[in-house]
Amino acid sequence: MDLDWEQGELAEGLRCYREHKFFEAHEEWESVWLRAPEPEKTFLQGIIQIAAAFHHLQRKNSLGALRLLEGALRRLERYPESFGGLPAAALCDGIRKRLEALRRGASDLEPVRIEPSSPGCSRPPLA
Repeated sequence: MDLDWEQGELAEGLRCYREHKFFEAHEEWESVWLRAPEPEKTFLQGIIQIAAAFHHLQRKNSLGALRLLEGALRRLERYPESFGGLPAAALCDGIRKRLEALRRGASDLEPVRIEPSSPGCSRPPLA
């Protein structure tokens, strides 16, 4: 399955995410996740958890955000450097930085940058 971040629900979710409408981004991406096969399904779950984490931060729930980012990292770090049109390695680096800040007590964090890399980079995850 190709993940096209330039149109449809993925693009709409990305627009919402960039506007810090994290709950709406989560909802858009979930509609794709529900019908996605593996390995894209688990990858999208990690992306959705990033959005949900920042929704929790907007609601002042740092612990919820921490748990969601930990889950996102566990899912995404299994993937190659680039997967599904996104730079998976850069996403993981961004998540790790936010986790460190949350563990130090920070609560006003910039969202992890989710920017499409090159289209059609869908490869299976590493074992």
